[in-house]
Amino acid sequence: MLSQYWLTVLATAGAFSALGADARQIRKQEIHARQVDAAKRFHSHSFPVKRAAVPKNITFSNPKASQFYVNGTTIPEVDFDIGPSWSGLLPISGNANETRKLFFWFFPPGPEGSLEDLIFWTNGGPGCSSLEGLLQENGPFQWSWGQAKPTVNEFSWTNLSSVLWVEQPVGTGFSQGTPNIRNEDDLAAQLVGFLQQFLEVFSELKNKKLYLSGESYAGTYVPYIANYIYQHPGTLALDLQGIWIADPSLSWDVVQEQIPAVDFVKRFEHVFAFNQTFMTQLDAIATRCNYTGYVAKHVTYPPKAGLLPLPGRSTFAERGCDVWDTIFDAALRINPAFNIYRIFDTYPILWDVLGFPGSFPQVQLAPLYFDRDDVKKAIHAPGSVTWNECSDINVFPRGDGSLPSALSVLPNVIEKNNKTVIIHGLADFILIAEGTRIVIQNMTWNGKQGFQTPIANDSFLVDGVGALGTSHTERGLTYLEVELSGHMVPQFSPLAAFQSMQYLMGFRFTP
Repeated sequence: MLSQYWLTVLATAGAFSALGADARQIRKQEIHARQVDAAKRFHSHSFPVKRAAVPKNITFSNPKASQFYVNGTTIPEVDFDIGPSWSGLLPISGNANETRKLFFWFFPPGPEGSLEDLIFWTNGGPGCSSLEGLLQENGPFQWSWGQAKPTVNEFSWTNLSSVLWVEQPVGTGFSQGTPNIRNEDDLAAQLVGFLQQFLEVFSELKNKKLYLSGESYAGTYVPYIANYIYQHPGTLALDLQGIWIADPSLSWDVVQEQIPAVDFVKRFEHVFAFNQTFMTQLDAIATRCNYTGYVAKHVTYPPKAGLLPLPGRSTFAERGCDVWDTIFDAALRINPAFNIYRIFDTYPILWDVLGFPGSFPQVQLAPLYFDRDDVKKAIHAPGSVTWNECSDINVFPRGDGSLPSALSVLPNVIEKNNKTVIIHGLADFILIAEGTRIVIQNMTWNGKQGFQTPIANDSFLVDGVGALGTSHTERGLTYLEVELSGHMVPQFSPLAAFQSMQYLMGFRFTP
């Protein structure tokens, strides 16, 4: 016989089944319709875009430019016309025997874009290809993780102006030659040398307003490149206006990874899903290594005068204090697909046409997109090069001898720029936003140290979305934080990235 408990359960179930059509049911068709409607609303608030529209007319008088022309209807796997573009290799100097060359891909502005501006983009690494940024972040066509084929990128930065993606420094991607740079000044000199050669071929771009942008280790690259341009006036026939850097490497590892790591885990405790025993161990490490309470004590608004102290005697984690790696190893045991670039990822790992999803390379069934012979031919890339998203070659053969940019050139660059934008995804674990806050409060520019007033919650308002993080501007520096975004903000939160670039370029009054 059934117990009284099960008789009650069955009676209750029968009562619910008797509701029939009155019961709450959501069909897959309704869910899909809601998603489609939400996507339409989201895209309707973006910069006006015409899908696959013809770019603004731009021609180059130098006959050499025709050698780099790319027919937008012949890009493999792309079933729409991406419009005209120019790509290939150019040397880093005018020396007749120069063997070092950088690979570039240049796109003119779309129909709503400006002909008076030029955005330069570089990925980081060091040694990671800017073609990743083009294909999966801010280029006119997009083939991101899990996509079956390329699609039009409605948030392409070509809807703002011309964009130049460059694989640099030497040793990155398709670029040619033997790396020999010792520091960021060497890198900047070679990049500016390349730009000089580029402007000789594409001379109609001379004197445009220039905006330098990039992410990750470009937080080191871009400020040093900007500083080099400011220190060598007249060297480059472009008018530098400002810089945009996302999830940037600005300071020591202990500041941007170790100090904020345990607080980061606590913020996303249900994502990491660590047990309380392990959390207690993390707390003990943080306390022993002087990470606990660091932000509350030292990151004040306005900051206490003087440089903020390191938690130990080293710019790296001291022995027994590498809590970041401890967390990473534990996260991988729980979730082998854990992604330091976007912590929400779980199985299955999304297939990546560039072969680098998340925290580890994935074995591909076919060549990486930019390592295909037909793709190389279409974009004038050297067929002999085996392309990888991030180079196995050490682009700094003896290491990067420069100080982090926030401790050297970045303050000067902020002072000389019209605007400077730093943007950070809050779901990024490889470089943590709270660490960037520490960096800013430790930096002095335009006569004062750090931000003088607190960063307000829910202050970054994205068109058609609402509050999506924080926004704060003081003395020429704008700092933005983006909820839900991982390390690559233009990939994970494209409208937020697009809007922040509009602000940098003066196309809107607020970020």
